[in-house]
Amino acid sequence: MQTMVSPQPGRAALEAPTGRLYVSRRGPDLITHPLLNKGTAFTEQEREQFGLRGLLPDRVSSIEEQVALELEHIRRKEDDLERYIGLAATQDRNETLFYRLLIEHLEEFAPIVYTPTVGRACQEFSHIFRKPRGIWITPDDVGRMDEMLSAAAQRDVRLIVITDNERILGLGDQGAGGMGIPVGKLALYTAAAGIYPAWTLPVSLDVGTDNHQLLDDPLYLGYRAPRLRGQAYDEVVEAFVEAVGRVFPRAVVQWEDFKQHNALRVLARYRHRIPCFNDDVQGTGAVVLAGLLAARREQGGLRGERILSLGAGAAAIGIGTMIRRQLAFEGATPQEAADALVLMDSHGVVNLGRPSVADDQRAFALAVERVAELGLTDADLADPVAVARAFRPTILLGTTGCHGAFSEGLVRQMAANHPQPIVMPLSNPSSASEAQPSDVLAWTDGRALVATGSPFPDVEIDGRRRVVGQANNVFIFPGVGLGAIVAEARELTDDAFLVAAHRLAAMVEDSRLESGAIYPPIPELRTAARSIAIELVRHLRDTGYGRQYPDDEIDLVVDRAMWWPDYLPFEPFPEAEAR
Repeated sequence: MQTMVSPQPGRAALEAPTGRLYVSRRGPDLITHPLLNKGTAFTEQEREQFGLRGLLPDRVSSIEEQVALELEHIRRKEDDLERYIGLAATQDRNETLFYRLLIEHLEEFAPIVYTPTVGRACQEFSHIFRKPRGIWITPDDVGRMDEMLSAAAQRDVRLIVITDNERILGLGDQGAGGMGIPVGKLALYTAAAGIYPAWTLPVSLDVGTDNHQLLDDPLYLGYRAPRLRGQAYDEVVEAFVEAVGRVFPRAVVQWEDFKQHNALRVLARYRHRIPCFNDDVQGTGAVVLAGLLAARREQGGLRGERILSLGAGAAAIGIGTMIRRQLAFEGATPQEAADALVLMDSHGVVNLGRPSVADDQRAFALAVERVAELGLTDADLADPVAVARAFRPTILLGTTGCHGAFSEGLVRQMAANHPQPIVMPLSNPSSASEAQPSDVLAWTDGRALVATGSPFPDVEIDGRRRVVGQANNVFIFPGVGLGAIVAEARELTDDAFLVAAHRLAAMVEDSRLESGAIYPPIPELRTAARSIAIELVRHLRDTGYGRQYPDDEIDLVVDRAMWWPDYLPFEPFPEAEAR
């Protein structure tokens, strides 16, 4: 028996539900199904038809009244973690109401369902666990993944967010608690891009943990073993990919919060095999590039900029890849593109003069000749201020996960190189940010354009309000996911993310730039996702990686795929079909 169908014959599975819905569930079975439950909004007729009489209070509420009541409930809570728990409870009880609440109050609740509060929720996962959502895969499950995936979700899953929990935000290995990240990301996919919740599946590769606090916690809910490595780890990932291909052959897979070497290695292994991407690599690269392009709109691009990145992990490599791709797009030579970027990790400048350079950093390592050309001594290579003095960066990026990594001396040194320097402390959550925006603006006499990974309040400086834009991947991944689903993408190339970056940059209004922000405001997420999806569907068509929609159909198919959380009229499932 199907739970829910549309009465419209031949409706494409791609389209979000509209019109009337035929429903086979009744009574308690209906009001405990989160995607079907309307709570007190079931009409009098529906209460009669579906055996709900007496199971609900007498009054019929509107969804607007329910949203107002949920706001009252959540705002009564004095702690963000309790608000997170309260919102999760709403999602578990009534998904339509949860998403309506989230969409209408994105600026207030996006930081609760995702960064920064989700980081704390991951840390406290075993102690706040209420109800399972998604699927946990352990090393013991390699031989039964088809069965597990089939049991976990409806047959038409189109989007999977999967993490192995090793690099959760800037918090490191969180074991089974990392599930909060896929759950939160998918909530934002639905809120921002309208991806129907039944099309989504959060997955945790629970392959153990090296976090001894978790292993020593008698209440820890995850796979209690040291983290799996090497071939055994690869076999779990391979079994998952094989199972997805059989059970959900049209699904787009987003790799999320894998640690640097696994993140890049897994992406490289599977990106040509299944439609997939790593948001920490490609999504971060695209959102940072979009901000830089918006900031440098008047000069027409990034040629002539010099970028210093503190942090040389997966995010920095993703950013560097997108910047080089943009510079090539602008006509720069490979050498010009290479000379425009310097990466520093905990050992200093990444350069080929080191005894060893990680394979995934080698493409961004400075040549020995370039180090000499900049006049950097061995001592200088480990000193960000000395590097900034020699390299004269105009843009400073931070992906270190280290609070306060941008010192006053470093910011002042780089700010001397441009009348409007760009400073982006990107690490999440806010407690891991490389600098406070208020400090950056003070150290640059208010000249800097500042964007952060987590939300920060506006800053008053010299009697002027400066808006701190949020370089949040949520401006990129929902539109990319929606576009990939609509296009039935065979592959997501780096050029697809270049397209998304250009579209997002074009959406930043001049008035927004004048206020100091280089990203749109969070309430415009849904508009951004739709615009990026439309552009991406066109790009995938033109490059042969997606369906061949005519130009005049692309807007329409994207709009049809975007679900709006509202209650639809229910009718009993036709008896002949129910049998």
